[in-house]
Amino acid sequence: MNKKGIIYMLIAAFAFAWMNLMAKYLQDFHPMQVVFFRAFGTFVFIFPYMIVKKIPIIGKNYRWLSVRGVLSFVSLALFFTVVQRIPLGSAVALRYTAPIFSVVLAYFFLKEKVKFWQWISLIIAVVGAFIMKGLDLRIDTYSFILIMLSALLVGAVFVIVRYLGNKEHFLTIINYFMVFSIVGSLFFLNHWRMPLGDEWIWIGLIGTLGLVGQVFFTKSFQMAETSLVAPLKYMELVYALIFGYVLFGETYSVWSIFGMILVVVGMLLNIAAKRH
Repeated sequence: MNKKGIIYMLIAAFAFAWMNLMAKYLQDFHPMQVVFFRAFGTFVFIFPYMIVKKIPIIGKNYRWLSVRGVLSFVSLALFFTVVQRIPLGSAVALRYTAPIFSVVLAYFFLKEKVKFWQWISLIIAVVGAFIMKGLDLRIDTYSFILIMLSALLVGAVFVIVRYLGNKEHFLTIINYFMVFSIVGSLFFLNHWRMPLGDEWIWIGLIGTLGLVGQVFFTKSFQMAETSLVAPLKYMELVYALIFGYVLFGETYSVWSIFGMILVVVGMLLNIAAKRH
């Protein structure tokens, strides 16, 4: 089972990396239109499945599910906005600081115990993030604030999902995310434009890849220990660096790479600290 879990996480990371690449490629579209593509492409698959399998649409904890949906929508919108402004690898790496905020929020709101080495790991990750910001002039202050806010909201989402635990079906949780993203993005309809030619392919891919990533991501945690598969999610950053270099000619200084490494090391140390 562990081997399958590892394979599933690698597939999930690869799918998410391609989804991020599609968001970067569709930078001629307004970010909120890209959010709509992402959400609707997943919604059309999971909603009929939920109906057929009689999976709850509303759920019992609809207030927290709604908060989760709103936070996820705003976080994704901010992330896609930044992806269109700075190098892909930098955006992905900075958003990986989300566990920093989830640990802090869980400490205050869920009263979870935080170990000494977890605090150290969070400091390492924060230092890495600021090294990236300070030494990579392509990361402007506005983009840095937006991506860190996106990471903060992801951290809050982690805490809410942890609070919900087994109270709700995972597809119910995902569906709230999709519905709020679809509805929220429609408020920016006047900024949209009609896709042309091959753009329809990329539009379809971004939703499909997001769905594949979420399914395999969830399955991996069901089939293997969290401490075993969670670190493999960081392969998404490796993929992003490769895609950015090959397809967009994005390069990084030694210091930028060092900052990314610190972020990843900090997050991996956090996982190890929680495990032991």
